[in-house]
Amino acid sequence: MKGRKIAKQHSGVGYFFLAPIMIFYSMFFVYPVLFSLLASTRRWNMLVPLSNARKIGFSHYSYLLNDEMFVSVFRNTLIYALLTVSATIIIALILAVLINGARFSVLWRFIYFTPVVTPQVAIGTIWGYLYRPNNGLLNSILGLFGMKPVYWLTDPDIALFSIIIAAIWSGIGGSMLIITAGLRNIPKDYYDAAKIDGAGPFKQFFHITVPLLSPTLLFLTATGFIGAWQVFDLPFTMGRNAPAKSVMTVSWYVYETAFQSLRMGRASAGAFLLFCVIFSFTLVILWIFKRGGIKGYE
Repeated sequence: MKGRKIAKQHSGVGYFFLAPIMIFYSMFFVYPVLFSLLASTRRWNMLVPLSNARKIGFSHYSYLLNDEMFVSVFRNTLIYALLTVSATIIIALILAVLINGARFSVLWRFIYFTPVVTPQVAIGTIWGYLYRPNNGLLNSILGLFGMKPVYWLTDPDIALFSIIIAAIWSGIGGSMLIITAGLRNIPKDYYDAAKIDGAGPFKQFFHITVPLLSPTLLFLTATGFIGAWQVFDLPFTMGRNAPAKSVMTVSWYVYETAFQSLRMGRASAGAFLLFCVIFSFTLVILWIFKRGGIKGYE
């Protein structure tokens, strides 16, 4: 009995110290999520109290799933997420392996990491100047070879891919830094044993480096998809002159619906659909990596 009383006292102290963060979490996460879920079932324009808004059930969800514009926006976001995350991780992995242990590796990591600390709006503005059709750097280079200017950000066929290139460039440094930390945790004994067995650089890369970096690659893939599905600032900054169907993302669509059209209920429904997609993608990624037998995730 005495031991139970002591255990209860310790648990009470633990709850006391957890109370501030739980209150903060409830106020700024749980309450907004529940409020948004309620708003998604009502026709609310923010001009009247939510309690006075008309209840419409799940009409907003059915509308979005059958809306051609939302389907196009969803497709744009899917393409953006798949290409950006995969290309960023692959390029960052190759660069990290090449730079790791090389001369001036600290300088190279600093150069590649610089875009990470640069605001996305500034990156979008800089790349917007590079993509200018008349006097942009890229079209000026093409002009030296007698090629016609390319309308990078206004042509609906290539505008999204132009934004993806800028996103990949800005995200390589952060992924490379994390992969470099993972490389340093791989014992050199594995590589020495592989060299003795006659394994070349490529075999060492695919049979030692990649398998032992699986937890790191899992982390980058999961967090990369979460961020890519929520992207707003870079497409909004660079793609405002392009047709909306070709570059608009789900977060951009939710913003326009909520604060331009004042359809907060429909915007809340779009945000919840986005949450379901992100959650599903994360579960799929974890399942795929678990099947590969990642230690620490089984």
